[in-house]
Order: sequence, then C-alpha cells, then structure tokens
Amino acid sequence: MRVVVAEDTAILRAGLVQLLEEEGHTVAAAVPDAEQLRVAVLEHRPDLVVSDIRMPPTHTDEGLRAVIELRTANPALAVLIFSQYVETQYASRLLAGGSAGVGYLLKERVLDAQDFIDALERVAAGGTALDPEVINQLMGASPTRNTVDELSPREREVLALMAQGRSNAAIATGLVVTERAVEKHVANIFLKLQLPVSSADHRRVLAVLRYLGA
Repeated sequence: MRVVVAEDTAILRAGLVQLLEEEGHTVAAAVPDAEQLRVAVLEHRPDLVVSDIRMPPTHTDEGLRAVIELRTANPALAVLIFSQYVETQYASRLLAGGSAGVGYLLKERVLDAQDFIDALERVAAGGTALDPEVINQLMGASPTRNTVDELSPREREVLALMAQGRSNAAIATGLVVTERAVEKHVANIFLKLQLPVSSADHRRVLAVLRYLGA
C-alpha cells in the first residue's frame, strides 16, 4: 500500500513513517502542511492519506479541508484523519461523501500501534474507523435524529460499533452476545432506517451515515 503522510510535528511524522514502513507499506511522501499534501497526492497517487487537521500556516483546519478537496476530486482515495481535535463541521462534510474508506482517530486515544495499523488497513480496504468520541460529538452536532431515535438501546449500541468499523463478530465479542444476535440487530437497524436493498457492506455504510446525520 502506498501512503502519503501529512503531519506538521517532525518527530511524530518520522514515527508514522517508520511504523508504516515496518509494517511493509510504502510511504510515498511525508509532508508538514496541507499545500504539500495536495501536491504529494497529485504526484504520487497513493492508496491512502494519513493527515492531521491543524497544520501551517494558521493551524486551524487546513489538513481536514485539504482531505475533503482530495476526496471530492477522487472519491476512491482512502483517508485517515489522525488528530488531537474533533472538527464536527468538516468531519460531517467528509462523511457526507460516503464513510467507506474514511477513518478519524484521536491521537491521545490510540494506545497501541497495532490498533492504529489495523484501523489504517481497514480504511484502505474500504472500511470505516471512527473513534467513539468522534461519533459522540458528531451525533451531538447532528440536527437529524428522527429514524435513529426509533432504534432500541441495544440497536444503537450495535450501530455505534458499526460506525467504529467493527465486524459482526467483533461486535458480538464486545457485547458478549452471539453473532446471530448481532445479525438480527443489524437486520432490524436496516429495516427501521428504511435503507434500500443493496449489498450488506453498502447498507452498513448508509446506516453509519444516517446515524451520524451526514
């Protein structure tokens, strides 16, 4: 997998490069700001971008805005936001283009390097990896809760774990229930959210988007 990393802190940028290369991935470029991120993606055509949010020159939301632009131009580009901050406005815009191949992790909550790599590879494969705190803040910022409010407490738990990118088997383990029970909850979620019949993976993405109000 070819990756472009955008992180303005030199030590963290070098650490990400080392971690990715140790896992067998190719870091095509590692840049310190959003403008160089745009240039690197156009030049190297990576499979995935790992980007911070707040970078020079204003240290506000340059990284996330750049990622949204890049995803708009190339919806197949997988992106993993890796930041200390939750920016609900731009995160909602990013997810509005589809949650497949999108991740948003908070730096201080990633306690294990393998968890980061697992999330990165899941996103690169077209999955989703959203930190629970990101989900909570996006929910709080969402004005549309109508059909989601019809879900039972357990169904909301299942949907929240789906938004984190968990498989049915992983959800079953986390909730200490059978995988068959999770499958029933997922089917009920699809029914209550009135999602169109399509592939199971696509319906999971639509359910997550409805959950986040994107």
